[in-house]
Amino acid sequence: MSDLNEKRIYTAEDGVTRCWWVNSHEDYRNYHDKEWGRPTANDFQLFEKICLEGFQSGLSWLTILRKRENFREVFMDFDFNKVALFDDVDVARLLKNEGIVRHRGKIKATINNAARAIEMVDEFGSVAAYIWGWEPTSVESHHGKGEYTHPIPSVTETSQALSKDLKTRGWKFFGPTTAYAFMQAMGLVNDHMQGCAIRKEVEALRHKFTPPC
Repeated sequence: MSDLNEKRIYTAEDGVTRCWWVNSHEDYRNYHDKEWGRPTANDFQLFEKICLEGFQSGLSWLTILRKRENFREVFMDFDFNKVALFDDVDVARLLKNEGIVRHRGKIKATINNAARAIEMVDEFGSVAAYIWGWEPTSVESHHGKGEYTHPIPSVTETSQALSKDLKTRGWKFFGPTTAYAFMQAMGLVNDHMQGCAIRKEVEALRHKFTPPC
């Protein structure tokens, strides 16, 4: 294993080698081991992640993870059919809720994006069908089913194109960096480090997964 790989993985006290960013936080560890990079075709899960990535802007993902159940409660489990019906009264209510990130722009963006998600379902049949259309078909220098190299970027050509396309469709708070973090989390790419105990498991799931169309 190269020195570069060694710097990007670590072995915790439980003996499991994981990606460097997991560190010592139990919330991160559970998220990394059980969720991050695992593909899904569930529209509400995909919409939730888009929204929470937007809420994370300027904050740590750990902050969002620790508030995630509160987010799910107030945003109706991210059922965009219900969230799209929120009005100014709901915005005012949410701004008083200490269990979430109280940012007017991000709250209104979530409501806006819910309406855009409904439009996406009308056009593509599902949010998942649209999202998985952006799965890279070739290695963008580091990921996918081909050769793995460092460093892993924060933005790729695909994430830039995805962000731009969603912007033209009226989505808010989803820039290129947010788009790539979303792609990593939802399994469109496998960015678990070489040597991470979860990498092969996630890649096996990706190979078995049939993207919706």
